Amino acid sequence: MADHVVKILHPKIAFYGSRSICALVFVIAMAGMARSQGVVEDNLAPPPLRVMSADEKTRLTAEGEVKRRTKLALELMDLRLKQAEKFDAAEDYDPMYVELGAFHGIMDNMLEFLNKGDKESGKVLNNFKRFEIGLRGFIPRLEMMRHDMPIRYEHYLRSLGKSIRAARTKAVENLFDDTVVPEKKPA
Repeated sequence: MADHVVKILHPKIAFYGSRSICALVFVIAMAGMARSQGVVEDNLAPPPLRVMSADEKTRLTAEGEVKRRTKLALELMDLRLKQAEKFDAAEDYDPMYVELGAFHGIMDNMLEFLNKGDKESGKVLNNFKRFEIGLRGFIPRLEMMRHDMPIRYEHYLRSLGKSIRAARTKAVENLFDDTVVPEKKPA
């Protein structure tokens, strides 16, 4: 009803009023579209290769006992993360990326090793728990690195944090799997 009153009182006000409202709606719509598109920058660094060194691979495969292999993997991951933190402090991001890629490779290798193990034995289940607890300590360190990281490299650190959380979830899921508690107690 207010529009009719404005049109009756002064037709030019109605014309300019509706035109400015259309322009305002158009600007707001364009701003919303720009935000929702999730702009990906062209200069993002590609994720590093998840490759362990030959020495790390040899040491891990040589270790047959599950508990010692889990501890060794966590130690190797810690060493890689310490090196990455040193490179981050020196703002030398490309070698930092290589270290984080190896860190990721060791984590994936250990999770795969535990998943292939005999889940009905208490040793493997205890080491799933040990591995999950060890992974917890890495997340805050990665987050500290990510806060001062240039945007070019920050994306991978965020996805590595998500991968660690996913690995922790997989480790904990095995503790509560149907095969953990036998249906019938052996005689």
